[in-house]
Parts: sequence; C-alpha cells; structure tokens
Amino acid sequence: MAKVVLITGANKGIGFEVARQLGRAGFTVLLGARDASRGEEASSKLREEGLDVRFVVADLNQAGESATQLAKQIGAEFGHLDVLVNNAGIFEKGDGHASDVSIETLRSTFETNFFGTVAFTQPLLPLLRAAESARIVNVSSGLGSIAINNDPNTPYYDAKVLAYNASKAALNMFTVDLAYDLRDTKIKVNSACPGYTATDLNNHSGHQTLEEGAVAIVRLAQLPDDGPTASFIHKDGTYSW
Repeated sequence: MAKVVLITGANKGIGFEVARQLGRAGFTVLLGARDASRGEEASSKLREEGLDVRFVVADLNQAGESATQLAKQIGAEFGHLDVLVNNAGIFEKGDGHASDVSIETLRSTFETNFFGTVAFTQPLLPLLRAAESARIVNVSSGLGSIAINNDPNTPYYDAKVLAYNASKAALNMFTVDLAYDLRDTKIKVNSACPGYTATDLNNHSGHQTLEEGAVAIVRLAQLPDDGPTASFIHKDGTYSW
C-alpha cells in the first residue's frame, strides 16, 4: 500500500513541487489548499502526469476545524497518515523592522505561520501515531534562525522582517517541543529550510528553482528510521536554531 502524505499550501510553488516529487516517489498525495478551484486544478495537473494526487481543503485560517474534518476523512479512507508537510505560510507586505512593524502585521503573520500550523497539526496526531513510522515536516526558513539573524557574516543578516522571522522562529520551537512529546514513538519531527527560492512569496526574486527548494522537504518526508528528529535541515546541511 502506498504511503499517504498531506501537504498544506500545495496548489503552487514549493508545495506543488513537493507534491509532484513525492507523487513520483510513490506516495498517495493529499494536496491541501484553501481555494477549491485552484486546488482541483493543481491536482488535475499532477494526475495528468500519472500521479495519485487528490485535492483536500486545508485552510489555516480555520485550522482546527479544517484539520478535524480532514482527520475524519483520512481516517475513514486510509486509517492513518504517514507524512504531514506543514508548508502553508504567508509573508505580509507590511512586514518590517522591530522598531516600526505594526502589531496587526505581527498578529496576522503569526495566525497563519505559527498558530495555524499548530492548530492544524494537533487533530492529525492520532492518524500519524497510527502509521508505522510517520514524519512531520515544518517548512521554516533560515530567517527563523536566531543564530543567522545575529551573525553579520551571513548573507541574510540585513533581512530583518520581524513578523516573518519571529513566526518561523516560533515554528522551530514547535518542531523541537513536538519532537520531544513524540520522542518515544517512531514519528520524526523536523524543520526544513527550502532556501531562497523563486516563489510568489518573494515576487520570484529567489535564486533557487522550485526543484531546489523542494529538496530538503522531500528528503525529510522520506527519512529512514535512523534519521534525525528535532533538526533544522536545508538541502546542503543543517542550520543552528
């Protein structure tokens, strides 16, 4: 039986490429998106490539309710979930420095990137526990590393956008704490940094291709049982928290 992976924010960009690569690896892919028409269109494209891809509603604006509904749906059809890729995230145009970013921008960014991800993950944990050896991949960013933010020798030292950076740092803490909670199971929980990839999030200014951006995520989704947990991975190695 094929393994089942659920990917949020997968109708375009890195999430779509991750869906494609995991579909090619033999997974049954549940392609999560908020917008039904866009989700169905993306799923149809991948099915045309011969992949087992199905659209599911995954809305982080109503994360707990959305995940609870999905848990019932996945439980009824598959009885378990092998991989959860928390890919959905936002970057607000009003984001800025700590001295002037608005509280509204901070709140809206955290609602999706942190609170939404936590609320979406929790109802799915029983299905992940029911799998033989499940994987949770939280799609973070090197900008969520406090070490990178504090190192003037890194190329991203001046990328001080508090809402996005802090939300990804919080997501990294979720990774570490959830990995601790699941330490006596076969579930592995890791953060992935795609790298500076050309997507809508950065107006396609990134220097990496979507294929490159998917590398770390796809790798973590297929970790062997002796692979790491509570780690912060990019395609060429690891990051400091």
